Amino acid sequence: MACSVTVTNGTLDQKEIDAYIARATKKYGVEPRHIDINVCGDEVELDYDLGERPFHRIRRITGYLVGTLDRFNNAKRAEERDRVKHSLS
Repeated sequence: MACSVTVTNGTLDQKEIDAYIARATKKYGVEPRHIDINVCGDEVELDYDLGERPFHRIRRITGYLVGTLDRFNNAKRAEERDRVKHSLS
């Protein structure tokens, strides 16, 4: 995927722009779709558009915040399987 870049209030060389793209890719784990770079003297303001990100459900199970049970060991899986599930009915 190619990242589009908009630079306002100044100019930047391509090497510096590529470094900002690489920084965002390393920090967020995905290359941004678009970066707005606002030059403010010696500093820059970066605004990333990372696109749609999937929503991961987090639950509290047996005292732990988890998204899935795949990282639980056998004892934690048994604890989750044997717990009493309450209903509102």
